[in-house]
Amino acid sequence: MASELYNIIEGVSREKGIDPQIVVSAVEDAIVVATRKYYKTQENLRAVLDKDSGKINAYAVKSIVENPEQVEDANLQVTVEQARKLDPSAEAGGELLIPKVTEGILGRIAAQLAKQVIFQKVREAERDTVYNEYIGHVNEVVNATVKRLEGPDVILDIGKAEARMGRKEQSRLESFAVGERIRVVIVRVEKAVKGPGVVASRSAPELVQHLFQTEVPEIYDGTVVIRAIAREAGERTKIAVMSKDKDVDAVGACVGMKGMRVQSIIRELRGEKIDIIEYHEDPVTFAEKALQPAKVSRVTIVDAADKHLEVVVDDTQLSLAIGKKGQNVRLAAKLLGWKIDIKSEEEKRQEVEQQMSALVTQTVTPLELVTGLGEGLVEKLKAAGVNTVESLADMTPEQLEAIEGIGPKTVEKISIAVNNYFASLDGGEAVAAAEAESTGEAATEAAVFDTGVSEESLAEGSVEADALSAEAEPTETAPAEEGVEAAGEEPATEKAATEEAATEEAPEDKQN
Repeated sequence: MASELYNIIEGVSREKGIDPQIVVSAVEDAIVVATRKYYKTQENLRAVLDKDSGKINAYAVKSIVENPEQVEDANLQVTVEQARKLDPSAEAGGELLIPKVTEGILGRIAAQLAKQVIFQKVREAERDTVYNEYIGHVNEVVNATVKRLEGPDVILDIGKAEARMGRKEQSRLESFAVGERIRVVIVRVEKAVKGPGVVASRSAPELVQHLFQTEVPEIYDGTVVIRAIAREAGERTKIAVMSKDKDVDAVGACVGMKGMRVQSIIRELRGEKIDIIEYHEDPVTFAEKALQPAKVSRVTIVDAADKHLEVVVDDTQLSLAIGKKGQNVRLAAKLLGWKIDIKSEEEKRQEVEQQMSALVTQTVTPLELVTGLGEGLVEKLKAAGVNTVESLADMTPEQLEAIEGIGPKTVEKISIAVNNYFASLDGGEAVAAAEAESTGEAATEAAVFDTGVSEESLAEGSVEADALSAEAEPTETAPAEEGVEAAGEEPATEKAATEEAATEEAPEDKQN
């Protein structure tokens, strides 16, 4: 029959939900501590609880060695010969238990010390039991009863243990009374803490998910799936749902007839606003839905790898899209898992203008890209502070000639090289135009030569069509007109004069 002490130990074990042997070990350790304090010894002590009598015996434990030479510490070792004086059956390599008197000598201080050790061991065992019990239930919803209030914290009874719900884990819309039954989420289990090791929450998104699973049969049976939840407890929750059955409207199923289903959840959350959104694989479409009730003008993916979106809305929709203190866009970003930059049409227009202006002002082309300048000339220009083609093109001939080592011929060389460079940027069109213009000038000079008409005469329109007629009469005062007559049928009497004129013009033609 078990002793009264052992019965008490079993009762404490059942109450705390721990193994009775853990409590027995705690009691034995407490007796060891008290005995060591009383005897002030460095011996290896051990206490043993007799289950039947309830008596706790303390012993000094020593190792048995063969020879005296092997004894290194008399407090821990004893020879076989010495051991057999107390225990005839002692053998080398075994242990000798030397009883220590404890009854009536430990006193009040030793008893108090033993009590503290017992309580400490029991608390540690209790924490281990709670940890092992609830570590597998993290993120699960459990029913709890408000046990007491400790300042802003709420202590909950969750069955075999207590849970603490801090202020950050509560909704600002909620207040609790002792004895009230609520549903909470176990967010984490802590082992090495004082007091309750379970941390519960009413602000976790898992609570909303659990409530929808309870209220919406389509979610419970898997027809409708919750793909994402973003929540700011006490303010607003956005939940994205998707239907696996094309005949089932996911949003309609969650709202319920006349909003009965979602209203039930809102009442459980003390009036927290809930936005139910249809999930889309396309992030652009999903972003448009997630930013409701604001109307989105367009969505652009800035960086798919970094999950970065840019959303543009009408100027009148900007404040609605951002929400109070940025709440709407913040929840939408959490729901998508993308970073969202939201801008109005006016802001976007100004940004584009600034970018265009920056591109114009920031265009920089190194001088080395211009063929025809040469390394020596480039070095001279750089020494004078001219480092880009753009700054070189803006300089006047006088400014260039002011640079040491650059004269008029070099200025002309620079002008040609820069013009050719900018012409090449236009895909060769400017070069083609320049060639066409040059060809036109050459043709005009040729026409002037062939007809003997000066450029000034052509510009003034002084030559008429009948001047080229065969009937035109030659004059000696205008060589140009002689050339005109030569173009027609010349009279026989003037043949020598025509040949002479041709002879005089031939050297000029060579020069041209």
